[in-house]
Amino acid sequence: MELRVLQYFLAVAREQSISAAAQSLHLTQPTLSTQLKALEDELGKQLLIRSSRGSRRVTLTEEGMILRRRAEEILSLVDKTEREISASDETVAGDVYIGAAESSGFRLLARAAGMLRERSPLIRFHVSSGDRADVLEGLERGVLDFALLFGNVDPSKYVVMPIPHADVWGALMRRDHPLAEYKSVTAGQILRERLIISRQEFEGSLLQRFLERGASELDIVATYSLCYNASLMVEQGLGIALTLEGLVRTDGSELVFRPFSPALTDTLSVVWRKHQGLSRAAASYLSCLKEVFDQTKVVDYGEQER
Repeated sequence: MELRVLQYFLAVAREQSISAAAQSLHLTQPTLSTQLKALEDELGKQLLIRSSRGSRRVTLTEEGMILRRRAEEILSLVDKTEREISASDETVAGDVYIGAAESSGFRLLARAAGMLRERSPLIRFHVSSGDRADVLEGLERGVLDFALLFGNVDPSKYVVMPIPHADVWGALMRRDHPLAEYKSVTAGQILRERLIISRQEFEGSLLQRFLERGASELDIVATYSLCYNASLMVEQGLGIALTLEGLVRTDGSELVFRPFSPALTDTLSVVWRKHQGLSRAAASYLSCLKEVFDQTKVVDYGEQER
């Protein structure tokens, strides 16, 4: 399977038309069609559904959608590798890829990024937000250099560097909600409400242990990936969102955040694959992370690196 053909396939997936893709690639339509047919023959699967006569649009089959996702990862990794290898020996340049859970603690990672950019202005940062499974998959495939995650990870596979920050769990609600009258809310009060929770794994989580109920015992009306979207659902009266403090600005809004009682806090770590061989850009960023963390609070992560 050639990288060039994967680029052709992605162009067709993007344009949803062989003729439009051929034009963007400066190829003839028969040439592009031949290349795509050869790719399907090589994989032994149909990747594209050609529309009936009168329409030039194409759609992806299930196998085609899988290939599109993997092709994007492959070409992104190739591009990342080429930039790392071709970077000048004298100048630290390149790209740093970070997958992050939503947390106000990300400001420490942003501070380290700003510090590094002052020293090496040719470095660029790429941040993707996702749930735990997505981020760990990115690390495993080499698409991400670092991940900011809650909870534990396998120490035999990853280096784990705790960050000097703790997130506070609570409920995001409308200012006119009855629970807004309280300075904090208890598990018993939460159990009587319609809930909007993160789509990440609930069973066995810190939140599940606090509520002492399984997901099937809760009135969960919606799940979310990004807290901003959850805040819009709260605004519209769909329910209250269980989330972390600081992810949504409530000053001057119709929303308020109330922490749980007793207090429930969660900690995060920056993790990366052991023995992966960080690029010069990523290694420089790691040095800045340690510097920022040490300035914030002394954290003993040296033992975990060994």
